[in-house]
Amino acid sequence: MARLRVGVLISGRGSNLQALIGACSDPDYPAEIVLAISNRLEAPGLGLAAAAGVATAVVAQRDRRAFAAEADAVLRERRAELICLAGFMRVLDGGFVAAWRDRMVNIHPSLLPAFRGLHAQRQAFEAGVRFAGCTVHFVRPELDRGPIIGQAVVPVHPGDDEARLAARILEAEHRLYPLALRLIAEGRVRVVGDRVEVDGWRAPELIALNPLDERSEPLASTSD
Repeated sequence: MARLRVGVLISGRGSNLQALIGACSDPDYPAEIVLAISNRLEAPGLGLAAAAGVATAVVAQRDRRAFAAEADAVLRERRAELICLAGFMRVLDGGFVAAWRDRMVNIHPSLLPAFRGLHAQRQAFEAGVRFAGCTVHFVRPELDRGPIIGQAVVPVHPGDDEARLAARILEAEHRLYPLALRLIAEGRVRVVGDRVEVDGWRAPELIALNPLDERSEPLASTSD
């Protein structure tokens, strides 16, 4: 079976790109990274991609339409079938988003729809939530909106600061994004209205409590 051809857009260090590359290194994984595009020549993620043998491109156009036209051309030249945004820090042109509708996904470091936009980890920390996490979703023209494919939850610990919380969320991102991409590549994900249906999925049967005390059980099953 042919592997799904994926282009990844990055702006920085590329840690989620690295997680996807690692997943794709398994010959049984149903997707392959065929291109990494950055809007910044100095993005460290480009080096990670090159070291893994992934083709790279820099599209430094500041104008949104010009960026979209050049990026689209490179993606189609590499015959990309899906785009993964992985720490891509630019707002995309609406026409580009429409052209790749339901074929472009993003990972965001919050449990959407909470804490959209920049510094989501800081927003969560300052709001005093007890759980944070990350979300993979299909991209829509509105920022950090779109049908949700999957989420991962992490607890906020006593003594946390923004950096510690962000690191914990990032670890979850590195697990969630390869899972979401695999589900898409296996043809198990479909968009129905504003929701995503996943064939054969199951949910963890637990209730997590935070905070805990010495008499609390950390996890409680939801099963009878």
